[in-house]
Amino acid sequence: MTQRYDVYTNPLSTRYASPEMQRLFSDQRKFSTWRRLWLALAEAQKELGLDIPDEALAQIRAHLDDVDFPAAEAYERKFRHDVMAHIHALADAAPAARGIIHLGATSQFVGCNTDLIQFREGLTILLGRLANLVDALGVFAKKYRDLPCLGFTHYQPAQLTTVGKRACLWTADFLRDIADLEYRRDGLEFRGVKGTTGTQASFMALFEGDHEKVKALDRRVAEKMGFAKLALVTGQTYSRKVDSGVMQALAGIGVSVHKICNDLRLLANLKEIEEPFEADQVGSSAMAYKRNPMRCERATSLARFLMDISASPTHTAAEQWFERTLDDSANRRMSIPESFLAADAVLLIMLNVVQGLVVYPAGIAAHVAAELPFMATEDILMAAVKVGGDRQALHERIRVHSQAAGEQVKVHGRPNDLLARLKADGAFAKVNIDSVLTPSAFIGRAPQQVDEFLAEAVEPVRKRYASVLGQKAELKV
Repeated sequence: MTQRYDVYTNPLSTRYASPEMQRLFSDQRKFSTWRRLWLALAEAQKELGLDIPDEALAQIRAHLDDVDFPAAEAYERKFRHDVMAHIHALADAAPAARGIIHLGATSQFVGCNTDLIQFREGLTILLGRLANLVDALGVFAKKYRDLPCLGFTHYQPAQLTTVGKRACLWTADFLRDIADLEYRRDGLEFRGVKGTTGTQASFMALFEGDHEKVKALDRRVAEKMGFAKLALVTGQTYSRKVDSGVMQALAGIGVSVHKICNDLRLLANLKEIEEPFEADQVGSSAMAYKRNPMRCERATSLARFLMDISASPTHTAAEQWFERTLDDSANRRMSIPESFLAADAVLLIMLNVVQGLVVYPAGIAAHVAAELPFMATEDILMAAVKVGGDRQALHERIRVHSQAAGEQVKVHGRPNDLLARLKADGAFAKVNIDSVLTPSAFIGRAPQQVDEFLAEAVEPVRKRYASVLGQKAELKV
């Protein structure tokens, strides 16, 4: 189909989200799912004794996917009701079923149940993305498990860590996202066959007051659509708190992506780690030398949108009156698909970044060397005390020398000369200062923590999602 350039298009579709996620929330998928729900309802009604002609079922089965969209749009202009429009469009294609399509149901039989089906599949897609991201970060963490680097607190140099250990911190947040999405997906309850206000009154009329048949109808339709869990009570809709919970879980992905991208943008400025940069990529239209972290900047931008849009379903859930009001509909048409598409987009960008991260060990080592003298002062102090020095007096001398060395760096722009000052001070003459300055002596259990984390936290995810690992993420633009 030729793209139109004279109407607004959503950049989540044209630039960022995957074809897979776009198909899930397409009109084709939505309305073909409605038809599958109508088929499941009619099949279950026939199985439980209602007079549903075999030809009616056969005609619905033959037209599950060939939706006549122009006809449906014409009907909607006439009826001002999307469900009635598609009932008539299907009836035109399956005339033998005209009298039994949607029998006893309310619009939210197709609306809510389709949403839940899309949630289940959308969360599964995102879980696959997360598993691939965790796997890629695990590979990165293992490779750099013992490469010392500056740790930062308050964005000020602090005790050393390793590049691999820092990657484990990023990974741990994505593991939390996996747990949240699995909880939301596996806890989804099918709305099922509940009727206009959730009382199943219309189905009680159809089955002449037979409670067991109405309950069986509810269960059978859920089973036909692949749901083991069924909501015991609903209003006209399932509780919109379900939407809120799912969208909050997606917002959590935004938080994790935003965090790692912020760190990578700062590390790029320090020239320690950079996102991939292609041979013909342009960093700036004016400054040809620039290597801007555009992937991470794009991801933080979309992550911010994802976090913000999650508030809308929460307000919608709070706003619902009694069994249902329609002020949810227009909002949900935008907030739900766009949340899924945005989550999909940021995870694809993040996977692309992590699979191509570039590490500069020499630059990292230079920053460590510049700050290590300050960090080594406690070890130097202990060594001097062991050979007979006075702890308090030595502490004061180190404090004075440290302040003077800091002034050289910050005020005069000169190299850190703390070690030279200490070596020239007779109070430290018996200490082999150089022997104290091995970076690996300052990283604690970081390499071992990486090994333990990969074995205990990452490997179970790799095993659980083995069938979907190996995804590669390429950017559209």
